[in-house]
Order: sequence, then C-alpha cells, then structure tokens
Amino acid sequence: MAEICTRLFDFAYHQLATNPQQKCFNTKVGNRWISTSSQSYIDQANCISRALLRLGVKPKDKIAVVTATNRVEWSILDIAVLQIGAVNVPLYPTISSSDFQYIINHSDAVLCFVSDKELAKKVSKIKDNTQLRDIYSFDTAEGISSWNSLLKLGEEQSNQTEVDLLKTQVKGTNLATIIYTSGTTGTPKGVMLSHKNIVENAFSSAKALDFTPGNYMVLSYLPICHIFERFALYYYQYMGFEVYFAESIDKLGDNLKEVKPHFIPVVPRLLEKIYDKIVDKGSNLKGIKRMLFFWSLNLAKKYEPYQKNGWWYHFQLNIANKLVFSKWREALGGNIKFLVSGSAPLQPNLIRVFTAAQIPIFEGYGMTESSPGISINDFRNKGFKIGTVGRILEDMEVRIAEDGEILVKGSNVMMGYYKNEALTNETIVNGFLHTGDIGELDADGFLKITDRKKEMFKTSGGKYIAPSAIEGLLKESRFIEQAMVIGEGQKMPAVIVQPHYEFLLEWAKRKEIEFDGSNEGVIQHKKVIKRIQKEIDFVNEKLGQWEQVKAFELTPEIWSVENNMLTPTLKMKRKVILENYSHLWAKIYKN
Repeated sequence: MAEICTRLFDFAYHQLATNPQQKCFNTKVGNRWISTSSQSYIDQANCISRALLRLGVKPKDKIAVVTATNRVEWSILDIAVLQIGAVNVPLYPTISSSDFQYIINHSDAVLCFVSDKELAKKVSKIKDNTQLRDIYSFDTAEGISSWNSLLKLGEEQSNQTEVDLLKTQVKGTNLATIIYTSGTTGTPKGVMLSHKNIVENAFSSAKALDFTPGNYMVLSYLPICHIFERFALYYYQYMGFEVYFAESIDKLGDNLKEVKPHFIPVVPRLLEKIYDKIVDKGSNLKGIKRMLFFWSLNLAKKYEPYQKNGWWYHFQLNIANKLVFSKWREALGGNIKFLVSGSAPLQPNLIRVFTAAQIPIFEGYGMTESSPGISINDFRNKGFKIGTVGRILEDMEVRIAEDGEILVKGSNVMMGYYKNEALTNETIVNGFLHTGDIGELDADGFLKITDRKKEMFKTSGGKYIAPSAIEGLLKESRFIEQAMVIGEGQKMPAVIVQPHYEFLLEWAKRKEIEFDGSNEGVIQHKKVIKRIQKEIDFVNEKLGQWEQVKAFELTPEIWSVENNMLTPTLKMKRKVILENYSHLWAKIYKN
C-alpha cells in the first residue's frame, strides 16, 4: 500500500480508490455537522487546480495560506496547489502584520488565502509591500476575492488535462511546502519539506501507531500550519478516518462530547490545562467524594506500565477507574484509544495520571525539520517507558553526539532552510540533522530528551543548568502555570513565575486573604509569596545543590500568544519574556 503514495496528494486519491468515505471531512455549521465525501474533496480540489492555472499559477509558485481554525477548504486548497507542482506556505493566524509581510516576501508567495474577514484585513494592510497578486478569502469578506469565485472559475473542465499532466510531473523529491518555524528566539526560518519527507514519515509513524485502517473518528484542532497537525491530516486520509474540525479551542470540550473521537494529537500545554481544571473541580468536592477523588489521583501518580505495581495496586486502580476516572473519559467523549503528545516536553506526572485513568498518553519527539516524527512510545512490544519519548521510528538513524546533541538521519530530514544555505550546511552535516536537543539513548533503545542545547547555560561557578527539566517540575505545582529558569553567568539560578491565577485566586479566597482582587494585588501578599516559596522548596529537594532555585519573582500578566510571550504552539519565547521582565531579572541579581 505504501508504494502507491509518493506525493502528498496521493493520500486523497488512495482513499478514494481503496476506502472512500462519505464523511471524509466534517465541519460544524450552526448545530449540524456538514460532511464532505472523498469524491467531493477531490472534485473540488481539481476545480481549484483548474482555477489556479487560469490565474497564471505555475509549478514552483508559492501560495501562502492562513486560517483561524482548521477547515475543509484548507485541505482542498492544499491538494489543488500541490498537484499542479506549486508550493503551500502555511502561516500562523496569530502573528503580526509585519510578520505576515516578512514571511510572504521571504517565501516569494504570489497569492494568499485567508479564512475570514479579520485575517483579510490583516493581510490587506501589507499587501502593497509584497509581491502578492491577490488575496482570497474562504468566508465572504468585502473587497476581497472569494473562494466561491475560484470554484466558479474552475467549473469549466477544458484544462483538466493540463492538471492531470502537471500531476504526473510532480516527483516525490519536489518541494511541497515551506513551513516557517514559530521560533522561541530570532527571525522565523523557512523549513523546506519535500513530498517524500512527509509521505515516508507518515508511513513510519503509521507503523508506530496502534491503529488499523477503518472508520475511526478524529478531532482536528491544533493549528494546521504546524507540522504536527499537518502530518496528522495526511495520516488520517491514508488510514481512511473521519476527520471532524473543532469549532475553536474554546469549544473543544463540547466538540469532544459530540464527536466522541478515538484519537487526537495533543500538546503539553493543553493537557496541563485539562489536568488543572480536573483537579480544581476535585478540590471543590466535599466529604467522601473529595476524599475518593484525591485517593484516586494519588494512586494514579504511582502508575507504572506492564503491571509492575502488582495485583493489589491494580485492584485499587480498577475501583478508581469505575468511580472517578470514568468521568474523565466521558469528558473526552468516551472513545479515546490513546493520545499522542508532541511539540514540547510533557511532565511524566501527567503521563502516569492519564494513562492510569485509561487515557493512555504516548509521548513522541519530532520537529519541523524532521517532517516531524523521530520517535514515539507505544504499548506494544514493551515500547512504553515513562520519562522517555519512545523508540526511534523505522527507517531512520539517531546518534548522540559527544556533547549530547541528538543527530537524526533519514528520508524525513528536510531539504534545507529556504534562502539560507549557510544555516542549512550548519544544521545538516554528513546527512545528519543537528536537532539542537540534548538527549540520551538507553539500553532498551528509548530516547530521553534532557534539554535544549541553546537553552542550557552556565552559572558563574561554571555549573551547567538544564532549565526545561527544572521548569517541568515547577509546573507540576497547581500554583504555577508558567516558569522560566534564568541565571546565565550569575552566581545562582532563579525563576520568573506566572502563577496559575484561576487556582491562586480561588485559594486566596478560601484562605480569606485580603487584597484588591487583581493579579497584581494577590502576588504582593506575603502569604502568597510564602506559599509559592513552599512549592519551589519542594522542587529544590529533587535537585542538585548547584541547580536549586534560590530566588523567584511573580508576574501579574498571563503569558500568551497574543502578548507575544508564547509561540503559536504555546512554547515560551525566552528572549521576549526576559526583555519584558528585565526589571525582575535586575531585582533578583541586584543589577
């Protein structure tokens, strides 16, 4: 089956030929889910291809696409662009107009597609400063060319033979997409991925995921411009799954209950938020219910796979699953077979708790430059080990360099960075991708990530600090939502903390702490500072003396994508956070 698909658009045609779906893609309109069949999906893609050719789009032309939510038009356009040999350049909807201008110009995009009138306004502001010929909107937007006008332009089929001819000329080694990494520091880099890069990674990942082709339902909600979700959509098409597009992140809970999906990819920040809300609800229970909740939770925190804890532990866990964790599963729709977590490190504590609750979390590892998958956990063949990102996927090689950096070789390694040969040659050496991550391979072949090479730093005493490991431990606290460890070149490490305000304000209310009701007010209270110090002391007990956090400061702002402190995939922008809180850094180090 694998050899049939060598280009990304082949997945759609493969599904139509082998396992056609009436509900290939599903979109919520009002109170109803509207379905697009495999046949309609391809028919519309061919229609858009014909229209693009009539607009003068040629092979190798770049088409920018930005959408606020995942939707069927994105996938239709993707096939339409790729099968005529053009290149899809996805953008995050949350970036600034100046970032739009930079990426559109840098990528040489000739057309830009947006999902709605708000994004149309954003791109329109900078259109005259780019080489864009036109902007098209999926939704109707005044003064903007419409998606429907393209469907109309492509209705007449006289140039379908040209589409078919161009399709045969697209090779697996051709450039398919340029994905601009969100980046925690610096200017976005354009990662060039070929059809082959992503297609072969999809095959390797399909072997590592415990699914067989069939009528499973999946919910798509992570940004489609991110390689994790983009790859997932191709995988779903290959497997013949029904794809449901979540209405928004705010309605994700409702959509989970409606769709009852069997699988969703997740990022750590989402799981952290789900977990925090569950624990907050448990804290508000009374009497025997509250006692039972926390007994179950503490039991789950001790979970080890493959019956390592013995029969008595699992006897108790069965009781906890029936009385407490069954409600967790219902909240996620009741059908989840497993979740795959990627994009950033995940707290082992969360893996234990959710897996014990019969919602297995398989942590994996990858990056845009590797298309994306490198490794993943899996229950089969003793392939699940908490604290690792699993075993290496088939058909790729991983080495650990002398300095601990993870090096990857395989057909999944990117073509390079667009218009940046120097950085490409620095990143890919002798065929090996230098990931920038520090890790180790254990005796059983499991990969463990210990830190980001560029994020590690030395104190003035010459000791190395691995911040992400410390930050992960700190974020296990219900009081701490975000934590950034600092101290490069200083005598000791410290941390800038964004408290979990929803929980903290509730806690302050329960403790009858008097303050003005604001975030600023609550973090200045002595009892709050003392309580956060207690959480940090608890973490310090698990750390070596040289890496213990000796000071902290709290921020009243919530770090978010909107205020530019988090990337669109919810990772911290360390440089931006440090600039925003330079006064706190100075206060800690008395500079």
